[in-house]
Amino acid sequence: MKRNFTTLLYALISLVGYAQGQSTIKIEPGDSHEDIIEKAALVVPTANQYAYKKLEFTCFVHFGVNTFTRKEWGDGFEDPQVFNLQNLDTDQWCRTAKEAGMKLVMFTAKHHDGFVLWQSRYTKHGVMSSPFKDGKGDVLKELAASCEKYGLKLGVYLSPADLYQIESEKGLYGNLSEYTDRVIPRPVEGRPFKNKSTFKFNVDDYNEYFLNQLFELLTEYGPIHEVWFDGAHPKRKGNQKYNYLAWKKLIQTLAPNAVIFGKEDVRWCGNESGATRESEWDVVPFDQDPHHMNLFPDLHGDIGSREKLTNAKYLHYLPAETDTSIREGWFYRNEDEQKVRSADDVFDIYERSVGGNATFLLNIPPNREGKFSDEDVSVLKEVGKRIRETYDNDLLVGAKGETAILDANENTYVLGEEGKGTYVITLPQAITLNRFLLQEAIQTHGQRIEKHALDAWVNNKWQQVVEGTTIGYKRILRFPDVTTNKLRIRILEARSKPSLSNVSAHYYTARPPQLAISRNLKGEVTIAPKKSDFDWKTHGIDVNESTSKNLVIRYTTDGKIPNEKSPIFSDSFFLKSGEVKAKAFEKEQTGSLAEREFGLVKKDWIAKGTIANEKNSAEKAIDADVKTYWNSGNGAPELTIDLKETKTIRGFIYTPPLNFKEGLIEKGLIKVSKNGTAWKTVQTFDLGNLINDPTARKVRFVKKAKARYVQIISIRGAGGSSSASIAEIDILE
Repeated sequence: MKRNFTTLLYALISLVGYAQGQSTIKIEPGDSHEDIIEKAALVVPTANQYAYKKLEFTCFVHFGVNTFTRKEWGDGFEDPQVFNLQNLDTDQWCRTAKEAGMKLVMFTAKHHDGFVLWQSRYTKHGVMSSPFKDGKGDVLKELAASCEKYGLKLGVYLSPADLYQIESEKGLYGNLSEYTDRVIPRPVEGRPFKNKSTFKFNVDDYNEYFLNQLFELLTEYGPIHEVWFDGAHPKRKGNQKYNYLAWKKLIQTLAPNAVIFGKEDVRWCGNESGATRESEWDVVPFDQDPHHMNLFPDLHGDIGSREKLTNAKYLHYLPAETDTSIREGWFYRNEDEQKVRSADDVFDIYERSVGGNATFLLNIPPNREGKFSDEDVSVLKEVGKRIRETYDNDLLVGAKGETAILDANENTYVLGEEGKGTYVITLPQAITLNRFLLQEAIQTHGQRIEKHALDAWVNNKWQQVVEGTTIGYKRILRFPDVTTNKLRIRILEARSKPSLSNVSAHYYTARPPQLAISRNLKGEVTIAPKKSDFDWKTHGIDVNESTSKNLVIRYTTDGKIPNEKSPIFSDSFFLKSGEVKAKAFEKEQTGSLAEREFGLVKKDWIAKGTIANEKNSAEKAIDADVKTYWNSGNGAPELTIDLKETKTIRGFIYTPPLNFKEGLIEKGLIKVSKNGTAWKTVQTFDLGNLINDPTARKVRFVKKAKARYVQIISIRGAGGSSSASIAEIDILE
């Protein structure tokens, strides 16, 4: 009894010390599982993290030599003359971002290739050696001015990886230099800094170079609100280490309002495709104090549930950033082949990310004219319009209930009972809604709600409309239309006493649906409303069945954009090969364009290759089903396909497995043969970063080839894998 009382007293004293909330809380040796959960309820964001959460929707701008070489990743050997930028319109970037509802622009000041887009004192590999404004241009300077003009915050992306410094004869990356005390910034004759701050760090050559460039970025381009460190590394050298703790000291001193992405302030969501978690926890466990860590691992899957917190040594507030690109790839390549996400798709990601307790960072890559392309701008304007039309109109205005959750004041809130809470809202008249927004008071009470439900008063009784899990900064619940004059919020499970700071009801006016185009093994094409790639609950209502009866789908196979005179899709049709484009039309509204290119019909093909097991046989790579896949196992990473007749082919489409990361082909070789014995190499190909973005990649041959037999050989697998995996291979005629 005495021992139990002592333990309880110790736990109470331990918790009292954190009563006001901290962003990091240490777990003591005597803490029980219940103590850990109670401490998790006390973890709150820093002022910078809370300001970051309120940004909600931000703009990523990938721009550089890759824009001109049409590559995703450069190699460090680029001639600066390639950056032949004749026009630059950063005002257009910021004006478009503002119209979309974005609040910050994150700019790739230096990508992995090492080419810098500002007038750095510490390298000649950048705009200073390019034709842009005769070497006097400074892209970041113009962008900073545009951000200020349009009221946007500015963030800088500075890649730790630097292929120029790796590949150059006198490059600093991994040059095995000594660690010595060095003063940052290093003085450069004729280029003094207005900011006279100096720092002394014990670092090697590359870390000094990196710190000097950070100093430039943080002192000469206005306030910086986010610094982005990418974890990707195309190549390493000399066992180069990064002194992040020195970088952090510099950032926190020179940019005190900035958060640092990829470290202890903001984390990557775990993918680059726009996927989101059902439960996005901001309070995550660590084995050591994150404030003293140099390296931060990527976090995948369940990261913050009660079970995950059990073995924590520290609990730390670490919000997620969902980053993806509006185009196929991070850098601009072209207008005809590089597909652009539809407004439907971007708006869906917005609702799932911002409405799922994450920040949405959408990449818009400028073209070689220094502008966002027209199609990208059109999508962004439409998304901004939808956000404003939906979320600027709160249907609960005039409602009665708890004032603290209806007053749109982030500083007021209600506290429920231990793990529970019920709140009824009564409206002066019936409303029709299909969106409901909830927010916790995370700045004072952290993230606590684990499960909640929304009910509506329909036919003189309460009916559950939708159920959700975590809330955090913001949760947007989406559901079919409901008409009611009374709503009820139920907090079903929570850590400690749950807080609720704000709720609002909204109506989203549906547009004609996004379409999906598919073709079976026989070559029969089907066009239908796209089913959600992410399973948000519709409670038994099939969104396709609830589609308006006035909906008409029109399509083309001649490359033209469908219009109201194009053929109507009513039944599947045969397509030998080619591209199908389709749009949905409903009354006066037109849906977004869907398009898909198909290769030759695969019905009679034969595929051969070593296999890991019967389930993943070679035939799975040509079965017209992206849910199945071939994997070579421990055998040769190559697949041979017999087309059954000689064809003139101009390329192929590689679709990687969706949920199997082993053997994704990053770099490969394609060969052809007319008889299956004499082989001719057509070309090598590089498919880029597939692990984080497992989408289909198209490869066009430099020169067409005649072939009956086609062989795909993996040279390098993603993540160093020695096997090869293919969900589908399409051969383009």
